[in-house]
Amino acid sequence: MWTPRAFNDDDPENPRLADEYGIVMGTTHHEPMMRAHAEWHKYGKGPWDYTKNEVALREFWRTGFARVKDFEGIVSLGMRGDGDEAMSAETNTKLLERIVADQRKIIAEVTGRSRQEQPQLWALYKEVQDYYEAGMRVPDDVTLLWCDDNWGNLRRLPTPEERKRPGGAGVYYHFDYVGGPRNYKWLNVTPLTKVWQQMHLAWQTEATRIWIVNVGDLKPMEFPIEFFIHYAWNPAQWPYEKLDEYSQRWAGREFGAKHAKEIAALIDGYTKLNRRRVPELMNADTYSITNYREAERVLAEWQDLVKRAEMVEAALPAEYHDAFYQLVLYPVKASAGLAELYIAVGRNRLYARQGRLDAIYFSARARELFAADRQLVERYHALGGGKWNHMMSQVKFGYTSWQSPEMEAMPAVHEVLPRPGAALAVAAEGSEIAWPSYEAPPAVLPELTVFHEDTTRWIDVFNRGETPCEFRISAEQPWVKFSNTRGRVSDRTVRIEVGVDWIKVPAGRSEATISIDGGEAGRLTVRLPVRKPAEKIHGFVEADGHIAINAPNYDRVMQRGEVTWKTLPNFGRTQGGVTAFPVLTPAVPPGGDSPRIEYDFHTFSAGESTVEVHLAPSLDFQSGEGLRYAISVDDEAPQIIKVGTWTTLRDWETAVANSVRRVSSKHTLSSPGRHVLKFWLVDPGVVLERIVIETSKVDRAVEPRGRRIKPGVRTSHLGPPESPRGERVGGFGIALPP
Repeated sequence: MWTPRAFNDDDPENPRLADEYGIVMGTTHHEPMMRAHAEWHKYGKGPWDYTKNEVALREFWRTGFARVKDFEGIVSLGMRGDGDEAMSAETNTKLLERIVADQRKIIAEVTGRSRQEQPQLWALYKEVQDYYEAGMRVPDDVTLLWCDDNWGNLRRLPTPEERKRPGGAGVYYHFDYVGGPRNYKWLNVTPLTKVWQQMHLAWQTEATRIWIVNVGDLKPMEFPIEFFIHYAWNPAQWPYEKLDEYSQRWAGREFGAKHAKEIAALIDGYTKLNRRRVPELMNADTYSITNYREAERVLAEWQDLVKRAEMVEAALPAEYHDAFYQLVLYPVKASAGLAELYIAVGRNRLYARQGRLDAIYFSARARELFAADRQLVERYHALGGGKWNHMMSQVKFGYTSWQSPEMEAMPAVHEVLPRPGAALAVAAEGSEIAWPSYEAPPAVLPELTVFHEDTTRWIDVFNRGETPCEFRISAEQPWVKFSNTRGRVSDRTVRIEVGVDWIKVPAGRSEATISIDGGEAGRLTVRLPVRKPAEKIHGFVEADGHIAINAPNYDRVMQRGEVTWKTLPNFGRTQGGVTAFPVLTPAVPPGGDSPRIEYDFHTFSAGESTVEVHLAPSLDFQSGEGLRYAISVDDEAPQIIKVGTWTTLRDWETAVANSVRRVSSKHTLSSPGRHVLKFWLVDPGVVLERIVIETSKVDRAVEPRGRRIKPGVRTSHLGPPESPRGERVGGFGIALPP
């Protein structure tokens, strides 16, 4: 549809050969009656407007359909604007209903058979669904093709009444898209877990007459295409619990059984990481450089995949190398390189703002990675004597809007010139500023609790001057531990890990004062708050003003009747998801003994808190109230919350860009101590991935500028790592497993 190509017109043998091979042909959602839109520009006369040019349009459709009437196909009905655009504002449903009636009359006249004998569909794509919801209808023998939001989230599925239509329903899904909030066309970014969860809904609601998936180019999408087709053929054969088996069987068929498990993990792994934020939407700010070691953790995941993929390649027989490079090694290494490049650019820009001289090393690293990406592409294009030349020419760097840029452009980087002499400076975990700074408050590290056991916080020591300097680091409190107590800084940063000897820490809340002494180059201090509660602790423990919980790690599950809670391992962005089954369960009023999952947590503070849940970005696929859940803390009445992914365009764009919908609610903690958070089923189809309870609010209006440092949830893409959890025997510093 985006090229001047027309399958049935370019070569009259095309439809005959397709039929011989058993391929059922059709045209896309905006190309009715088996004619490509490119043909209108070649043969059409007058405007693409039924109110002004219906005679020419009917003849155009009749001629096109007559060419293929003897071959198996599915005829798209209806009409959109010229070139896959919405119809004009004056479009009315009565006109569209007349267009469909005229098209069906042409089908009957050309074939000499009843209209019901020719498979037909009406694609409810974008604004066309609005026409349906406004009352437009087509005959019951026409299949309603419900569509996703172009990002793999189904917009609508049949209601019980709609399931009675003899034409049934189908789904039009996307693995590739040209449009907002940004194109994604380079590599596979759709994990099987997401495909399964959404298409399971389609299966259960009987939207099974036709499944169509938009894949863009076939080459990078072999794996999800096969799964989509296999799942469509027999959904019952592939429950969620067998997705790993599917991946391994696929890998075993391609590369042999010996390495099948590892290759399956590599393919599933790179796709999962890519979906956290598709490569085309990545930028230097995606992953935090300062908070939760997020950038380091993400890089470690990618580097692990790269190392494992290279080991598999080395172990495979030579005849598998080309296929392995295309299907596994290239997407792993190229995706890892893109992620590292943006993180390097993020470090470069942050370090330049902080006055770090080693900003230049990360600009150099970014350039190395940009050049390495080109080398990976060239190897791909040289495989098999150029068999797949240009297949990886898709631009992925340099986006400034939704549309692909014309050329690859490396993100801008900065350089820093040193001051005369020596100038000691530090940066502390949890803040983007560096000290000394006249605008900033004193440097404070994120809080540590005894439950963090082996966790450390970091202080970066660096030099803003051209003359190297020595420094010593110490603390007034004897229980503070350092990875190094002295060092020398010139043009590179020295990271100091700060830990705690918990046996020596007094009970309660304490604060250590850390001194960094560079002599004439400067002296600086950083504070470290720590907490060693004397009371017995149960559940997830508050630290640094928040508690973070991965959904699969619940304490109790409450089920009723046929309703069960099911864990979906590896679903979404982190550990997995939890959702209720069966998906056709009617809405449940929360409260009493209704289905819920519970999480125990412990706070050291009381008062208002914010509970943010991270959900799969599913849409309101059934008419009515839309997707809802309920949430409560302790014995308060459950609050019913609408997921509202499509509440506004901005909400939807944020949800699909981040591959998660974040929804918040307010709750009051009556006292410090043990609490229970309850997540209640209201509507099936809601998948819970994480919970973040914020007990001390960070002022985000000023946090990026570093003017205020206080506990709370700091800015990051994935959210804080899961909080420590367990029982503690007071006074002994012993952490027991839950």
